[in-house]
Amino acid sequence: MAQRQITVESEVGLHARPAATFVQTAAKAPLDVTVAKQGGQPVNAKSILAVLALDVRQGDTVVIEAEGEGADELLDALALIASAP
Repeated sequence: MAQRQITVESEVGLHARPAATFVQTAAKAPLDVTVAKQGGQPVNAKSILAVLALDVRQGDTVVIEAEGEGADELLDALALIASAP
């Protein structure tokens, strides 16, 4: 299991286009991918509604996890999406 803890820097958090890109990237991967606000319950990142429901804002910390071949590379890409200003 690979894991990244990210502070969201984008003013829109994981909403709108960053969320769509996040979910599309996760959906293409043959991995089990989850995302959660720090201390929160993880949700499957392959569901855009679940990710948007996290209501992540600028400055919030999220934890993303993936299990399977290529998990580290996927999480590195997702971390860049979430932390981009």
